[in-house]
Amino acid sequence: MALEVGQKAPDFTVPSVDGTNPPAPLTLSKELGQGPIVLAFFPFAFTSVCTTEMCHFRDNLAQYNQLNAKVFGISVDSPATLNKFAQEQKFNFKLLSDFNKEIIQKFGAMHENLGGLKGVAKRSVFVLDKNGTVKYRWVSEDPKQLPDFNAVKNAVESAK
Repeated sequence: MALEVGQKAPDFTVPSVDGTNPPAPLTLSKELGQGPIVLAFFPFAFTSVCTTEMCHFRDNLAQYNQLNAKVFGISVDSPATLNKFAQEQKFNFKLLSDFNKEIIQKFGAMHENLGGLKGVAKRSVFVLDKNGTVKYRWVSEDPKQLPDFNAVKNAVESAK
């Protein structure tokens, strides 16, 4: 079942990495309360479109910070893979490992079968307000399609 605009995002706890520290658990409900949250789901670390997307968030993080927003990238890659990805790309936000595929199922952002690989994140962006209510939802069936970054930023501005 897909998570829709106006619904409360389900809570989760998964390993988070930032490229400098060992994995640490991150719980969504503990991140709420200060401002909007951007959850950017991507299929695989180190692939060209995923790298472009995550680098866009890295390069524009100051704009999100000015809006008091937090950005998290999420994939089904292992914490070790995501940590290496974060190191190499010098990401300035946390990547979350949904290795057990729980978040992508809860958010309705899972490819059942992507080129023979089962349970991969769909490229998706969810913007939550400070209470965890979904204010923006974009889910693509095409893993090569980037989100409309202006629409994401506008959603963050309206979720403040």
